[in-house]
Amino acid sequence: MPTPIGRAKLQDLLEADAQLVEVLPQAEYRAEHLPAAINIPLGELARRAPGELARVEPIVVYCHDAL
Repeated sequence: MPTPIGRAKLQDLLEADAQLVEVLPQAEYRAEHLPAAINIPLGELARRAPGELARVEPIVVYCHDAL
C-alpha cells in the first residue's frame, strides 16, 4: 500500500537499505536523480517490478516534478 513519507522517514528507510526507485522517464532520470536511485519509468513499473525490485527490503518509489 503506498504511503507518503517525509525526508526524515526517507533517510531512515535508506539507512535500513531500502531500494529507491525513480519513476520518471529515462531522459529525466539521466538529467537528475537521487544518489543510489534506480530508474523504472512509471509506465513500465508493473511489468518490470517483479523481476527487478527486491522483495525483502522496503521499496521507496518517487517522482520529482519541478512544476
